Amino acid sequence: MSIKNICCIGAGYVGGPTMAVIAQKCPHINVTVVDINKERIAAWNNDDLSSLPVFEPGLDLIIKEARGRNLFFSSNVEESIDKADMIFISVNTPTKTYGKGKGMAADLKYIELCARQIASVSKNNKIVVEKSTLPVRTASAIKNILDNTGNGVQFQILSNPEFLAEGTAVNDLLMPDRVLIGGDNTKEGQKAVNQLVEIYSNWVPKNKILTTNVWSSELSKLTANAFLAQRVSSINAMSEICEKTGADINEVAQAIGMDSRIGPKFLKASVGFGGSCFQKDILNLVYIAKSYGLDEVADYWEQVIIMNEHQKQRFSDNIVQTLFNTVSGKKIAFLGWAFKKDTNDTRESAAIKVADNLLSERALVSVYDPKVKKERIYADLENLKTRSDEENKTLLKVHTNAYEACKDSHAIAVLTEWDEFVNYDWAKIHKAMQKPAFIFDGRGILNKDLLENIGFSYYKIGSGY
Repeated sequence: MSIKNICCIGAGYVGGPTMAVIAQKCPHINVTVVDINKERIAAWNNDDLSSLPVFEPGLDLIIKEARGRNLFFSSNVEESIDKADMIFISVNTPTKTYGKGKGMAADLKYIELCARQIASVSKNNKIVVEKSTLPVRTASAIKNILDNTGNGVQFQILSNPEFLAEGTAVNDLLMPDRVLIGGDNTKEGQKAVNQLVEIYSNWVPKNKILTTNVWSSELSKLTANAFLAQRVSSINAMSEICEKTGADINEVAQAIGMDSRIGPKFLKASVGFGGSCFQKDILNLVYIAKSYGLDEVADYWEQVIIMNEHQKQRFSDNIVQTLFNTVSGKKIAFLGWAFKKDTNDTRESAAIKVADNLLSERALVSVYDPKVKKERIYADLENLKTRSDEENKTLLKVHTNAYEACKDSHAIAVLTEWDEFVNYDWAKIHKAMQKPAFIFDGRGILNKDLLENIGFSYYKIGSGY
């Protein structure tokens, strides 16, 4: 049986872009992305492609080509499940905030709800694909639900984790390093694997499609994110030593990155990593290790998170100490709120933690980000529950113009590496600031010599003044 209809449950950061690319590259397959959030679906269907719920360079052009042809966004979940030959589960798996595993384990309630809905609706055999990042052996739990609560139909469970980076997601999907597909070794299981391989083969070379057993596939996603996050925390740990010894972290990173055994990627010192995956997946890995009694393994990976939090804390502490040990009543301008450039995603963004720390010191924070909306910024602070929403809105203001955000500020903190920040008229900004004027470059993107010649006191992580 060839696949004619695909349904993806979950119209978020993975589901939307991934299904858009599949639809573009497989015009012979109808692809429907479903979500119970009608506002999100409406945003995906918006004629104004600049208002898509996910901002990724190039995504709007793919949506324009495929939407209405063979790509559809709908809130009619059950009808789409019923018609589908293959169903991707791409719902959120947040860290648990309650009960056993609180603060570490993945909360799989949405996965279970999906499985139960698929089982109750399905009237013919289906292939169910895990797209969400899940703990190892989740597939067996999904299979157990489907087999015991369904209508007697047969389900094959595949693991197909997504290895994409926000900001480059479209390119990562079009030209992936690899596509990983995990399935069981039965005849029917391998048939299902081959059907998913056939879909990706429409644009991905066969030698980049890796097939494994389900458990290896599930664990590979967690492991990949853990290794990448570990590199960030490792170079950030070295950045603090550099500041104390007079070494420069960029020079150190260049030197070690030329070693072919290490390589240059993910060696950029910064105020810390963010995003929806790294912290969540490492905490999940820590919980899995602890659940098997592997305490030393758990401690090792937990230290990656501890280092990341330390980097954000010391960045905000340095601002306070440099501004004569008080920021009370002083205006601190934030350039950037998204966790990285070329995305509007703010989940676990370093800017949130740094802002919260400075607001607790009674600083007046002004924020400019080219893609993050004001409502999102206030919601991020409100979710911390450090202070009232009213107090947050009194102390923090959001601007749509970077020059206005920086006007009359005592210091500027660069929290996101947006390209446009490099090309600002920094002499104009300096002239409109309080003196002495400080810049705290949390991403290391600005020109130190240029800024110091203008008159700024400039701090970059890993090099000091």
